[in-house]
Amino acid sequence: MWRSLRSVVATGLGGTRCGVAGVGGTRCAVVFDGSSVSVGGSKCGANVARSFHLSVTCQASSRNNLNKPLTVDEMTRLGGIASFMRLPVQSDTQGLDACFVGVPLDIGASNRSGTRLGPRQIRCESVLLKPYNSATGAAPYDCLNVADVGDVFINIFNLPEACNNIRDRYMELLSTGCIPLTMGGDHTITYPILQAIKAQRGRVGLVHVDAHPDVSDITLGAKINHGSPFRRALEEDLIDPHATFQIGLRGSCHAQDGNAWQINQGFRVVSAEECWHKSLVPLMEEVRAKMGDKPVYLSFDIDGIDPGFCPGTGTPEIGGLTTIQALEIVRGCRGLNLVGCDLVEVSPPYDFEGTTALTGANLLFEMLCALPGVTANK
Repeated sequence: MWRSLRSVVATGLGGTRCGVAGVGGTRCAVVFDGSSVSVGGSKCGANVARSFHLSVTCQASSRNNLNKPLTVDEMTRLGGIASFMRLPVQSDTQGLDACFVGVPLDIGASNRSGTRLGPRQIRCESVLLKPYNSATGAAPYDCLNVADVGDVFINIFNLPEACNNIRDRYMELLSTGCIPLTMGGDHTITYPILQAIKAQRGRVGLVHVDAHPDVSDITLGAKINHGSPFRRALEEDLIDPHATFQIGLRGSCHAQDGNAWQINQGFRVVSAEECWHKSLVPLMEEVRAKMGDKPVYLSFDIDGIDPGFCPGTGTPEIGGLTTIQALEIVRGCRGLNLVGCDLVEVSPPYDFEGTTALTGANLLFEMLCALPGVTANK
């Protein structure tokens, strides 16, 4: 449908009527009431409404008071509240198009702990970032209203209850149509996030960057841990297996063909070896063609990147992706109907220089730049 709507002539929010040129130049009335869109008197679904809202946000002259990161002229990088990119902080997502949120959990980790400290360190390193993307021309803070909504409260002594805490908080965050950009935390957190997204947005396609497939069934009698989120997600129909890409998998396995299970379910598995010495731009073209306009979730485990670049993680595997390839993947998600993203498994104690968290902060900014509704001049 949206391919037929050529140009928004006058835009607005909260019930404002917009003139739209349709197929063959025919004019039709579009009304957006904050939760739905009516085109020519016919009401469209919530996903179309959200797409319309984001498509007009950058053109709406009435939205000239969007949140901005604190600049060095207002406060040097050495000061200010350590929110992501020193954005304003608020407790809910009212009025927001996207938000940064932390989930400081590592009780699902099987090897080295420390990812509970990831959100805090990522925020600290994010002070180096600036609001415009010089490579893509993206200007997210000119288009979207964004804030840091703090961290999710979790029970750090009870993993199933912590997952319930995460799911319930994301139900609140998503209820306004806001897109969450999550700082982890171990990879367990993606499972309850996807539960909330399924309830609010429906089943999603998945772009999963990782050294590990995270499709284990039961470990030490536990069905929930950082090695099982996508097994649980598939069981609960949270993700579309035929629109799931796993990129960067590598390392030793418990079985001769450690990826057989998810391949048999329909996952597209791209091993790290398939990525060596090449650009991943063609791969992301395949991803975009496969996904179309369906809702998509991006989950990026920092251990997908080689530990020579990002040593601060709990289960490092050599022979991984480069930071350049990581950028190609995230930038290649531009054009997808992203409904949420996460950056997980940053463990600051294993990288005293902060490079891993800095890389994570940059990738989260790139995720923001790839969201629907963000304009780019390149």
